[in-house]
Amino acid sequence: MMKRGAYSLIFVFGLFASVSISSAPATAQLSDILLAPKTLIDRAIEARSAKDIAIDNRIVVDVNAIMVEFETLKASTEIYEQRLLVTGIFDDEELFNDFSAKVMAVEGVKELLWHVTFVSAEDQEARKEELIDWPDALVLNTKVGVDLIGTRGVADVNFRTAIDSFSTAYLLGRARSQNELDKALATVQDREGVAKVVNYAVVRP
Repeated sequence: MMKRGAYSLIFVFGLFASVSISSAPATAQLSDILLAPKTLIDRAIEARSAKDIAIDNRIVVDVNAIMVEFETLKASTEIYEQRLLVTGIFDDEELFNDFSAKVMAVEGVKELLWHVTFVSAEDQEARKEELIDWPDALVLNTKVGVDLIGTRGVADVNFRTAIDSFSTAYLLGRARSQNELDKALATVQDREGVAKVVNYAVVRP
């Protein structure tokens, strides 16, 4: 029987292989990542138990089911060790209140980091210069995640990120040292398009 580490290495090398056949822009974007002196174990193994990860996955499935029920695409979730981060924007106050109540009732959440806001359609129009479209927020979040992968000394697998409609970046997860956390925060802040960073990551060796 192969050990977990062997499986992880296979996964990582498979990931690298998939990059090699991607389009030119994607390859260029990821070239620095592949050359970065990060260890394979940083990329492939999350420093948590399978049980803890399973609980997180169950919570996210429950919250995503609520999103489907309310037919909302302008909300997203990230979770780490049952600390649930929810971001989003609603222009329907009744929908916002119902969504909030259901998410807050999900079992197993140790800490709810709530960043879902109600902003009327009129207010959104008035503040359109400071708001970004939801698809753009998702793209920006993807870029932030790629930046973390390419940062030396950051075990990106232990971090989660989210971007809201106000271009605020949220960092969730675990750093093994204050130095690692500082590097992760600097990487997120340096990404073009990020207005500010809210840190929910903890330091725990």
